[in-house]
Amino acid sequence: MSRILRSLLPLTLSLMCAGGALAQTELSAAQVSALKQKLAQRMPQLPPLESARTSPINGLIELKAGSSIFYSDPNGEYVIEGQMVESRTQRNLTEERLDEINKVDFSTLPFKDALVWRNGSGKRRLVVFADPNCGYCKQLEREIQQLKDVTVYTFMIPILGGDSRAKAEAIWCAKDRTQAWLDWMLDGVPPQRALGMCGATIQRNLALSQSLRVTGTPALFFEDGSRLPSAAKAAMLEQRLRRASAK
Repeated sequence: MSRILRSLLPLTLSLMCAGGALAQTELSAAQVSALKQKLAQRMPQLPPLESARTSPINGLIELKAGSSIFYSDPNGEYVIEGQMVESRTQRNLTEERLDEINKVDFSTLPFKDALVWRNGSGKRRLVVFADPNCGYCKQLEREIQQLKDVTVYTFMIPILGGDSRAKAEAIWCAKDRTQAWLDWMLDGVPPQRALGMCGATIQRNLALSQSLRVTGTPALFFEDGSRLPSAAKAAMLEQRLRRASAK
């Protein structure tokens, strides 16, 4: 959806809030239904509209579709994708809203199906969805090694094709699966061929990623339920971990 909307009208919205943002209210079921019908007819390639509410900008409507949000006029004649930033406080309202609608209950994740790596006290926790053939995942792994007092749970999801599934199953079947993962991701040492039946865990991870709307790797989840759908430097990861711990 993002690529489609970007081709229509990419825009960054900046708010000048002299008297504070307008209160946001949900649109009526009839209004949502009308917008949903119009967008389905005119832009059938978009995921179905789930909800709509007013935005801090008078006359601009916030639309939620799947794990994404975008904006339109009240009649759905124009569609906008972009970041809404409150200029007075520099708050990225779009980012905050995405964090809110995409939150997960961290405590319910099936950690038994994840590779586990700890450093220091391990008191802070981070979840990563990764493909063994993902170059960005390998870059992220190097950044993760710099973090202190963290426990990292890696759910392997072979979504890039090729031999991703074979590698994932071989790593999961290894005697020391975490070390096998690190050897491959950091040093390029391929895992030994899987001898056991290791596909069930990988299949569960794929189902989990779909339920969480993970569409690419790496994808990260923090203890406060927020997500980061991309690789990041250690400094940013540290910042997000501190923020999640504070909450």
